[in-house]
Formats: sequence, structure tokens, C-alpha cells
Amino acid sequence: MAALGLGPAQIESALTAASLAPSVHNSQPWRFRVRRDRVELHPDPSRKLAATDPEDRELRLSCGAALFNLRLALQSMGVRPLVSMLPGPDAPGALAVVRRGGTMKPDDESRALLDAIPRRRTNRRPFLEAAVDPRQRHALVRAAELERSWLHVVTTPEDRALLKRFVQQAHEIQLGDQGVQAELAAFTGDRPGATDGIPPASAGIRPELQDEWAFRDFHGPRRHPGKDYESDPLVVVLCSFYDGPLGDLQAGQAMQRVLLTATTHGLSASFLSQPVEVRRVREELRRSLGGMLVPQTVLRLGFSTPVPPTPRRSVAELLIASEEPAPL
Repeated sequence: MAALGLGPAQIESALTAASLAPSVHNSQPWRFRVRRDRVELHPDPSRKLAATDPEDRELRLSCGAALFNLRLALQSMGVRPLVSMLPGPDAPGALAVVRRGGTMKPDDESRALLDAIPRRRTNRRPFLEAAVDPRQRHALVRAAELERSWLHVVTTPEDRALLKRFVQQAHEIQLGDQGVQAELAAFTGDRPGATDGIPPASAGIRPELQDEWAFRDFHGPRRHPGKDYESDPLVVVLCSFYDGPLGDLQAGQAMQRVLLTATTHGLSASFLSQPVEVRRVREELRRSLGGMLVPQTVLRLGFSTPVPPTPRRSVAELLIASEEPAPL
């Protein structure tokens, strides 16, 4: 499994880092083909969520996040990653190909982000009422900009009320969609030995009607009295500047840089992604942002108590053999 001038153990370490990216319901929809001169990132069609993500937008977003982790890991090993996204005939079926573009020495920021990869969690627990300060907000916005994306910070009461309505609308539509609910059920609850999905320890407390925002029910524990979700989290909309698969992959890398940056600042994050999963609501959200930006996901950020890691598939399970046909 040697590639890019690195030995098998180093490549396995890089792919382990890539596999720690976030994905819808922790479905982990990625696979990798390793060749001497490249590492190919492929979607895993067996892990598509046809009802929740019918256009594969979030699948590509998740794969973009895995790509960002892979870039960081390779940089830490002295490799300057040269990335070709949507390479076409050069790597049939691949979303991206990473080659060696020379050598480099990672800077302090890249090392901090790499160290944050195993510590990053999707935290579905209630947040503390402590506010995210302007310095931290600036760091998050800068993180998105560095990956050629935009982080829209929701600040005014009017914008918060509008976004809250979009989340609620999409949430209610999905509650009535049997396919969406079946996919949620398939990846949640007590599943001994599972290497994917969201176990009860990572599920957060169960939502209730009085909550300010509409949260998915991941079948976590019932809350204790006085443990309502926070009333005023920092909410942001991560956007790309163009629509389509390339925009999704670019935004996925930006999303992961934002999440890792949040981790380095001691912040917790979770997703309010319902509005981007329902086409009609996503278009309304896009119009509310002026029509030019493409909303890719909605994040809730703040301070919370630590949560355990979610289960992960082994690198061996993620590998595509050289002679195996590429997934389409």
C-alpha cells in the first residue's frame, strides 16, 4: 500500500485520518484506491442515503471533508498534496485524485488542525449559554475563506427567526417522509459491534417541543429537568460560490476546516442540515442569502461537555483493490 513516496504505515495513517471526517448519520460514504503515484477518493454507493440525500450533495460534502483530512495528514508527512477534483477518465468514478506535488514543511496552523482531527466530534448535547467571542467567529469565517467558501454568520434576530423557520419546515417535511425516517432508524440506536452510525452515547438528549430549534431524534436518553437545549447558539450557514458536484466537494473541505478550527478553539459543533436536504426549503434559504451563495450545510456552534467518538470502519474495509472495478 505504499504510495506518493510514503510507506504502507504512513499511507494507512493518512487514510485513518481521512476516515474520521463527519458524514450524515456517520454513514462514512467514502472509499480509497491506493496506487504508487496517487490516492483516489471514491464515493461508496452502498452508503448512499437515497431519501435523506437524494442528489448526493451531502455525500460529496462528506467526501470533501475526508479529502481535507487526507491533505492535512499528507502535509504532516512532508508531502505537498496536488489535488485534482472530478478527474474524469483519468480515474473513472473518483471524486478526487491526490498526487505528490513536491515536498513541504507543515506550518503551526496545519499541525494544530491535524491534531484536532481525532478530537473533533459532532456534539448533539445541549450547549452552555456562554457566547462565542468575536475572535473565534473571525477564525471560523477565515477558515471557510481559505477553502474558497463562505461562512454566513446569522446575527440579527430577523435572520435567526427566518432560519429557524426554514429548519422547522424541512424538519416537519422529513418527519412525514418514511424513507428519511427509515434511514435515520437504520443508523441510530443500540447496534452492538457496528462500525458506523450514531450510538446512544453520541446521540444527545431527545428533543422536545419547547426547544428553540428543531433537532433530529437520534434516540438518545431522555433529558433531566432543566436540561433544555440552549436558546441562543451561534448558527452559521456554510456556502459555496457555485452549485454542482465541484461546489459540494469544495464546500466539504471548507466545512472540515471550519469544524477543526472550532475544535482548536474549544468549541463544539453539530448540524442543523434539514434545510439543505429538502430542495424547496434549500431554494428558499438560498434566496434569503441573496441568490448568489449556495447553502451547503447549517452548523450550530458553542461550548458543551465532551462526547465520545463514534465508531469507524477500518481502513482495510475502505480500500478498493487495484483490480476491482471503480464504484460508479
